[in-house]
Amino acid sequence: MNEQLPARVGLTQEFDCSYLPNRQEQLLVILDPSCYSTDKFESLLGLGFRRSGNQIYRPHCPICSACSSVRVLAQDFMPSKSQKRKLNKAKTQFEVKYSTQERPEYYPLYSKYITMRHQDGSMYPPEKEQFQSFLLCSWLKITFIELWHQDTLVAVAVTDCMNSAISAIYTFFDPDFEHYSLGSVMILEQLKFAKEQNKQYVYLGYQIDECDKMKYKTQFLPAQKQLNDEWVAI
Repeated sequence: MNEQLPARVGLTQEFDCSYLPNRQEQLLVILDPSCYSTDKFESLLGLGFRRSGNQIYRPHCPICSACSSVRVLAQDFMPSKSQKRKLNKAKTQFEVKYSTQERPEYYPLYSKYITMRHQDGSMYPPEKEQFQSFLLCSWLKITFIELWHQDTLVAVAVTDCMNSAISAIYTFFDPDFEHYSLGSVMILEQLKFAKEQNKQYVYLGYQIDECDKMKYKTQFLPAQKQLNDEWVAI
């Protein structure tokens, strides 16, 4: 095990993988209470860990290494022509807002998104308690990047903020507006936010080449992915 990891870690039981069929998933979970702080979590992001709710974890599957953590070099990022078109199209319809508090509008939008887009996933059917335990966190500053169409909330990117990085936790949006490529637009807004806040990295989670739903992360360059505990350019 990596010598930089804290002494107290746990290993979950194996369970069905959420992304690849006929695979078993297992997670390494941080048990050391001292790691649950902004500074320590930022270091753990560099070791390939993520946050789900209040818990910090990393895939540790016995016979599979398909998940690779990905981070974009925020200060060097320049949107492609296609990404610029998406941003410009969105600008004509939407207003970007920021919040550090959960709004009452979030859960109904999340519920609609999960119900219409992810009925085959582990988060269906949506529940308020599951939503809060998955996205919110008691020990870390969260910024909610919002997209509004007039007085209607149409997208939220849940974004963890550290000293020199941000981590994209989850984005949900109104499927009625999906023709605006809102998933990509919200990542672009997170990158814009990171650049404005002088952050070095935007962590996008795990790239899984064998899963079509998870391939989009390599469209935001320059970026790095973690292979054998080393960060290499994509």
